[in-house]
Amino acid sequence: MQQKDLYYIDKVLAGDSQSYAILVNRYKDMVFTIVNRILKSREDAEEISQDVFLKAFQSLQKFKRESKFSTWLYRIAFNTAISKTRKKKMEVAAIDDHVVENFTFDEIVEELEDFTLDDKKRYFEAAMKKIPEDDSLLLTMFYLKEMSIDEISEVTELSASNVKVKLHRIRKKLYQTIEELMKLRVGERI
Repeated sequence: MQQKDLYYIDKVLAGDSQSYAILVNRYKDMVFTIVNRILKSREDAEEISQDVFLKAFQSLQKFKRESKFSTWLYRIAFNTAISKTRKKKMEVAAIDDHVVENFTFDEIVEELEDFTLDDKKRYFEAAMKKIPEDDSLLLTMFYLKEMSIDEISEVTELSASNVKVKLHRIRKKLYQTIEELMKLRVGERI
């Protein structure tokens, strides 16, 4: 994918601005996801996502090719969204500092064995909505977009060890949230 990205970047830098549309189409969903998870507003996220692609286009000659284009672009998205939240003076939920036990998604799924696939999906989606958006974003980048710890570290400007610790704690929070939702299950639907 990186080679294809570089091909289109070279075309854009050579004056073929139409080639940029291919890059936009390739990365628009994840850029929107990053921005939306931080801003928590679809309208703001749509506007800021456009700003991200404009900034990236205007700075394309500064892309040093030391990392993947996607990582560079996601970093712009992350920074732009964070800047927007600072302007709005929104608070970002902090992760508690105590040491927690690690739970994998497999362990969470095991807990949900008696449930139907639809029930499992509903519990997982409900739990994802209950954890802070920045936590949800890290899970999305790591599990759904399969970004490496180093890539996430580069995007968020957190150290790799900090990303690992946060993912560790977020999995625990997600597990606890699913457990709480399961306790409320008696006769109720999510």
